[in-house]
Formats: sequence, C-alpha cells, structure tokens
Amino acid sequence: MTEDRKIPAMLLRPDKVVRLGLAGFKRGIIAFLCLLFSILCPLSSATAEGIYVNKAELRLDEDGYHLSASYDIGLTQVMQQALSRGIPLYFVGEFSLTRPRWYWMDQDVFQGEQTIKLSYNVLTRQYRISRGSLFQNFASLEDALNILARQNSPVIPAELLKKEEGYIAEWTDWIKREGNYIAAVRLRLDNAQLPKLLQVNALSGSDWTLNSGWYRWEISPEAMTVSNPAGTK
Repeated sequence: MTEDRKIPAMLLRPDKVVRLGLAGFKRGIIAFLCLLFSILCPLSSATAEGIYVNKAELRLDEDGYHLSASYDIGLTQVMQQALSRGIPLYFVGEFSLTRPRWYWMDQDVFQGEQTIKLSYNVLTRQYRISRGSLFQNFASLEDALNILARQNSPVIPAELLKKEEGYIAEWTDWIKREGNYIAAVRLRLDNAQLPKLLQVNALSGSDWTLNSGWYRWEISPEAMTVSNPAGTK
C-alpha cells in the first residue's frame, strides 16, 4: 500500500492565497493613506494659524461713525494648550483715521483701541469673551473666536469727518488728494499681559506671535459707508 501523504491545505485552496494577497495589499494602501494624512494635516493647520483681515469699512450709526473689521483668527497649538489650562489671552484691536496733507505731516483725526480677553473655565468647560465688565460665554472655541473676529472702534464723532472741497496738489513728484482720509485697523495678541515666563518664551519663538499687521484703505468724505475686500494695503 502506498502511504497517504497529507498535502497542506494552502496548496489545495489557491483562492486563499489570492484573498490573503489582496488583504495585505489593502492594508498597505490604508497605511499609506494614513501616513499621507498625518503629513498633510499639520501643514493645513499651520497655514490656518495667524490673523487675516476679511473686511474693513467705515460705518455710520446713530451715535456717529465706527471703523469696523472682521478677521480670520487661527490660534497656534501652544496658545490653545495654554488657554485650555486656564491661561487667558488678551487681544488688542487698534483703529486709526488720518488725513494726508501735502504741505505738512498727516493729520491724526482719530486713534482708538480696545482690549478683549479670551479665557477658558476648566470647571464649566466654557470659553469667555470679556470687554471691560461685559462678557459672554461660549460652548466652543470656534464660537468664541467668531465673536472675537468682529471688531468695532469706539464712536468717531461725525463732526471730525468734514466734507471739504478736494483738490490735487503736486509736491516732489507725488500726488495726494486733500480731503480724503486713510483708515487703518489691526488686531494683535498682547504678549505684555501673558504670565512672565510665557513673555520670555514669546520673545524667542513664533508660537506666541499673532498680529494681523496694519490694514489700510482710503475713504472719501462723500461716502457714508466704504467697504473694501481684504488684500489692499
């Protein structure tokens, strides 16, 4: 009698080999996609960090004029971690209105600023925006930043914006239109109000640098409301 030899089951079922090969191929694809995602995600979040102007305008209300601006705000990871541990962040919104003069230095018509405090309560798990004695609570950081992103200057008395006859004057090869105004807005993180240790870190790194830079646009006295898209400085 011939001795029966046991043949490995894998040799009898080649379809299993195919399935195992496909499974390994799928695992490889998934691992590659995960690696690609982990590489791209930090780049996406890094580009979102900073403060960028969306819109700026001069508005006329019942009490007078206001410089108004809206921003895109992206906190760094270090700022978010500090905030989650109960360290408040202070932002300063700055506003300026000047009138160019060809014969002398530009005239400062209005200068104003306001400080906004962004904080997080670990016990209630709520974020808070405070302006002086006024405050508002939010369930998420995104909601709080949406409110922080909308800035309005203190009132500018209407009599400061006088409608005058404009004319063009030449002087040393440049031209300015007398009677127009230059408005400027800026939003920045106030590092001077951070804890002392963090102030030292802010001087040596970019994790605590958050500043939109000055955004400027021209306003004619004839215009009651002037709006500009972001990007013109």
